[in-house]
Formats: sequence, structure tokens, C-alpha cells
Amino acid sequence: MTALPEPGVGPYPGGEPAWPDDPRLDPELLRDGDRRNVVDAYRYWRHDAIVADLDQRRHPFHVAIENWSHDFNIGSVVRTANAFLAREVHIVGRRRWNRRGAMVTDRYQHVRHHGSVEDFVAWAAAEGLPVIGVDNLPGSVPLETAALPQACVLVFGQESTGLSGPMREATGSTLAIAQYGSTRSINAGAAAAIAMHAWVGQHADIGAGHL
Repeated sequence: MTALPEPGVGPYPGGEPAWPDDPRLDPELLRDGDRRNVVDAYRYWRHDAIVADLDQRRHPFHVAIENWSHDFNIGSVVRTANAFLAREVHIVGRRRWNRRGAMVTDRYQHVRHHGSVEDFVAWAAAEGLPVIGVDNLPGSVPLETAALPQACVLVFGQESTGLSGPMREATGSTLAIAQYGSTRSINAGAAAAIAMHAWVGQHADIGAGHL
């Protein structure tokens, strides 16, 4: 069986004498290689330098997910939020969550915890951000036809139960993703990805993305 190539890049060609004079670069990565899950533009960069650069470009939408029973989708949501450069991910409920699905992207994505729906809603109100629920509920507006605010919080519920009652009451509007098969709902991580991509399609600079 042919061995698969290692991800990333090896040591910087030419050794230390050839290293670029750039304070954003990490000497250990230059020496040993960079096997992290980052785009090529960030190869050899220090972690804090990557986060600082991302902070200059983050989009004004936020993502929140309820975590009352250790939802395994949270890691996937964090990973997607990093890919679409969300401002922050908010975890409402239990502080602990399964980070495996984030694939280390939580190191680059700001994640904030709120112990209750009330705490989360108070934060959003103080920031002047509309709270938009994403759930297939009666009376929901189709996501595909909705005009998303540029600055907002997209909120997702648990995998099995969707948005909790208190969170439903807190949302200014609720959007539903069009479905055509037999299942009642789709994976919460997938739903979050669809909703974030809808925001990107309406507001982001597509030419600035990594294609």
C-alpha cells in the first residue's frame, strides 16, 4: 500500500540562514515543519499571529448552540464557524462540550459560554444583535428566501429536540431549512453549516475566500 503524503509542509527550505525576517513566523515550525490544519497563507505562522490576523477580518455574524445534554454536534459547528469566519461561537447551557469534531479549530475561533438562555439573551441585547432561530417549526420563514441581517446571532438547538422553549421565546424570528425527504430534521451541525453559508452568500466578499 502506498503511504499517503503527510499534510502540511516540512522544514523551511535552506535552513535557518534562509528563514524570512517576519515576526509572525514561529522558529520551531520553520525548523521542524508545519503539519497543522491551516490554509497555506498561514504556514509557519505563530498561533497568536494567526488569531490576530483573523480578528481583523471576522464577519459580524455570531453562532449560538444550546448544550443541555453534551451535544456532539458542537465541535462540527465550531469548525464550520471557523471556516466561515464567524465573530464568535456561543455555547448556551453546559460549559463542557466534545471538542473532537472541532479538529483543533477552536484554537482559532472565539468561543463564549453562557450559563442560561437569559444570560445569552441579555448579552445579545447589550450588543444590539438580533437573535434568529434556525429550526423547522410551524410558522418559520424559509431560510432560502429570508434576508439575513448583516450583524446577527444564528441560534441552533439540540440535535433531537431543536430549540428549547425559552430560546424559542427569545428569538425575534425563526428560519427553517427546506427539506424534501422523509426525515423530520437534519443534523444540527449540517443545519448550522447551511445557515452560515446562506449568510456568506448574502453578505461576504466571495472573492476574498479561500477557494
